[in-house]
Amino acid sequence: MSPIKVWLGKPYPLGATWRGNGVNFALYSEHATAVDLCLFDSIESPQEEVRIRVTEHSDEVWHIFLPDIKPGQLYGYRVEGPYDPERGARFNPSKLLLDPYAKAIAGTIDWADEMFGYRVGGPNEDLERDYRDNAFGVPKSAVIDPT
Repeated sequence: MSPIKVWLGKPYPLGATWRGNGVNFALYSEHATAVDLCLFDSIESPQEEVRIRVTEHSDEVWHIFLPDIKPGQLYGYRVEGPYDPERGARFNPSKLLLDPYAKAIAGTIDWADEMFGYRVGGPNEDLERDYRDNAFGVPKSAVIDPT
C-alpha cells in the first residue's frame, strides 16, 4: 500500500462512509484514550498493512477522512483506554475490533485463545489482559458504495 493522505474528517455519520472522493471513518467511544484505524489489503492478511492514529475527536467520536480509500477497503480498529475489568473497562489495543457501525463485514472468526481480551486459563481468570494480536482470525469491516 502506498502512503496515504490523512484529513481530519467529520464525526457524523458513524461508521465508514464513502463520499465519492474518499472515506470518512467515525467511531464513538466515551472512554477511549487513543484509536488506531487498521487497513488490510486482503481478508487473508494476518496483520494490517497500514495503521493510522486517529487524532481528531469531537463529542466522544473519533474521526478521520482518507481521500485515497475506496469501497472494498477492509479495516478494523485498535482502541486504547483503561483495562480495569472489575469496573467494566476492558480496552485492549492488542485486539482488532470490528467497526460496530460497519455496513459490511468480510471473513469469519478463527476461534483461538487470542480472540479473548484476557488470558484464557490464567490464574486470575478473566482479570489478566492478553497481549497477543488477534488480527489473523477476526472478520474485517468493509467499506461499501451505498449506490
